[in-house]
Amino acid sequence: MKKENHTDKITRKEAIQKMGKYAAMTAVGTFVILNPLKAQTSSPPSPGGDPFS
Repeated sequence: MKKENHTDKITRKEAIQKMGKYAAMTAVGTFVILNPLKAQTSSPPSPGGDPFS
């Protein structure tokens, strides 16, 4: 059997940092996607009427 070198593993601290970055990106993406929808639903109707309602 060949002994393998596990240099591709990361530490727990590095894993937590990476997860934090992914969580931040997910939060930003969710905010960007959902915020315009919320702003659109709370805005007053257009003077010409909304053809999509």
